[in-house]
Amino acid sequence: MAEGDAPQRKIQVANARPEDSGRGLAHLPRSLMAALGIGEGDVIEIVGKQSTPARAVGPYPEDEGIDVLRIDGLQRANAGVGAGDFVEVRRVESKPATRVVFAPAQQNLRLQGSVQALKRTFFGRPLAQGDIVATAGQQRVTNMPPGVQQFMNAPAYALQEIRLAVVSASPKGVVHIDENTEVELRPEYEEPQQARRADVTYDDIGGMATTIDQLREMVELPLRYPELFERLGVEPPKGLLLYGPPGTGKTRLARAVANESDAQFFLINGPEIMGSAYGESEGRLREIFEEAAKSAPSIVFIDEIDSIAPKRGNVQGEAEKRVVAQLLTLMDGLEARANLVVIAATNRPEAIDEALRRPGRFDREIVVGVPDERGRREILGIHTRGMPLADGVDLAELSRTTYGFVGADLAALTREAAIEAVRRIMPRLNLEERTIPAEVLDTLSVTRDDFLEALKRVQPSAMREVMVEAPRVRWEDVGGLDKAQERLKEGVELPLKNPDAFRRLGIRPAKGFLLYGPPGTGKTLLAKAVAREAEANFIATKSSDLLSKWYGESEQQISRLFARARQVAPTVIFIDELDSLVPARGGGLGEPQVTERVVNTILAEMDGLEELQSVVVIGATNRPNLVDPALLRPGRFDELIYVGVPDKEGRRRILAIQTGKMPLAADVDLDVIATRTDRFTGADLEDVVRRAGLIALRRSVTAQEVYMSDFEDALGEARASVTPEMEKDYEQIAARLKQEAAAIQPIGFAMPTRKAD
Repeated sequence: MAEGDAPQRKIQVANARPEDSGRGLAHLPRSLMAALGIGEGDVIEIVGKQSTPARAVGPYPEDEGIDVLRIDGLQRANAGVGAGDFVEVRRVESKPATRVVFAPAQQNLRLQGSVQALKRTFFGRPLAQGDIVATAGQQRVTNMPPGVQQFMNAPAYALQEIRLAVVSASPKGVVHIDENTEVELRPEYEEPQQARRADVTYDDIGGMATTIDQLREMVELPLRYPELFERLGVEPPKGLLLYGPPGTGKTRLARAVANESDAQFFLINGPEIMGSAYGESEGRLREIFEEAAKSAPSIVFIDEIDSIAPKRGNVQGEAEKRVVAQLLTLMDGLEARANLVVIAATNRPEAIDEALRRPGRFDREIVVGVPDERGRREILGIHTRGMPLADGVDLAELSRTTYGFVGADLAALTREAAIEAVRRIMPRLNLEERTIPAEVLDTLSVTRDDFLEALKRVQPSAMREVMVEAPRVRWEDVGGLDKAQERLKEGVELPLKNPDAFRRLGIRPAKGFLLYGPPGTGKTLLAKAVAREAEANFIATKSSDLLSKWYGESEQQISRLFARARQVAPTVIFIDELDSLVPARGGGLGEPQVTERVVNTILAEMDGLEELQSVVVIGATNRPNLVDPALLRPGRFDELIYVGVPDKEGRRRILAIQTGKMPLAADVDLDVIATRTDRFTGADLEDVVRRAGLIALRRSVTAQEVYMSDFEDALGEARASVTPEMEKDYEQIAARLKQEAAAIQPIGFAMPTRKAD
């Protein structure tokens, strides 16, 4: 049967999984495969506006019984279709290619490399002239579907991911590379005879499934099917504002939407539009919009819009005000614009002129937030597509440990890990030869240790200004604080890990915890452990970091701290020595204006109009009676947790933790030491262990073990930092705080401030 006479069927296109990107596979329903007589690994032709070949494989488990064809972004671009479109599918015979010529698929890229490696990478892969293909995607033979392994005799590792255009392929039609094919790689980009858009597709964007869905209905639908809106008698959306922290992928998302909706893409980089001559900036804006209208359907993307459309009341220059006015009239003026959507991106939506932020201009504002664990896993999968990963690399483990990381941070992480791998093979390279031996390249792979080293150098970009850390303290590293530990577990860990349980019962999780007690009892350690176990970011701050001599600066620092915490939620904010930051107002001592304004700001942040979602505040103080009483009510610091001195059992556990890495002699009895250290805090016990080690070294620098006599001497030098009087004082404070909290709960007002002592 001739190709044109082969049975064919129309089917709707859907997106493939990110890990399948670049592999040239098409996931078909089993019913269609049976109807067309297609087996796993057979070559099919997908016909949209253009046609492209692929290897047929069965559906994903979740697609069983659903009539969709799943292909990646490159294949959608090659066929000239988008997700949701219908294409024809038919079986074709792939001929062995006599000659295939590749060239870079993007400008400003010059390639040199082994044609043999290229040949191995695309061995057995169906190709057609004009296709855009990716060198990655066949990373390991073991990763391939069983039915395709025999057809893709790929090497152990593919090249790094590079997009190539198939400039020409002989004979005409669908071909595949075999051992007799002559392969040529041209070094520079060549203008294709028919344009195929494939620089960025939805496959290159991870962790944004819901955002992509919102964008598609706002952008793709009006551009591809304007008649829908005409039939409904409404105007299609005109604009869309993407906002979120830097590096989350706003620009990349806009480019993917333009590619997938088959629209012309016009980029305006905010500052570049500003000209020095009178009226020049507005003229440039008008030109771009006129050109976009002529090329419709088109997308105008304005990056960093806050730089060209700031609030007019806040700027001095007339040029900025005129640019804002021009943008307003272009977006919602008298001239109707059809098939033209404006997408803008910013990190500072609050800085944009209010007139732009209304329906008719920017119809919808979409938050492009920090990805969750699943999103980070997808992003890491995309960035490691062309990377030869060693066996020990677990992307799921990496995604768990990189909370707070945005897409740009994860890209930097994979790059740093690759540099680590290169650093390892540097001694084997002869720099004078300027070429790398093939056997060295074949052994090059990125290991788990490379990623761990890279993690030390890459920190979340959203948190560069405030110190953020992923604590390494676990619950088993905390001893003797069982009651406090239990309350923190149910108050912090439970709501951050199971928010649905709280929604189901209609209760809100606690917003704040005040840890109070004598110095050295482990309040900071508890806060670190709870952040680690809840898999949250940990922002530790001191009152000295937040207080400033400049008027209004302290309040801004606090607002900025809470804004950052919201961005990288789930987050635990830990404020040490809380009493110095939020002392009781109305005391009349020190600088009352500054501290009162700071207290007011923290009160508003913790229980104001803006909800704290997945952000928990933990405060620690030795003197809770000095903290402003308005903070100690439910809704702010809901839980007041007394962290006292440990009992004998607690001291025994703390000593076991502290001596975990110490070579103890057989005569060391930790129970005896625990009995003799009444009223010792965790810090005191650590001091005893340290002193015992020093005494052992003092006895002999080559000492192999620490004896009980060393601990005896250490106990003679050490002392308990908490006196019986202090314990009694803290018990009275705890009782008073409970009474005051109970007295205030039914009313819900802030307690009256106490007079200064």
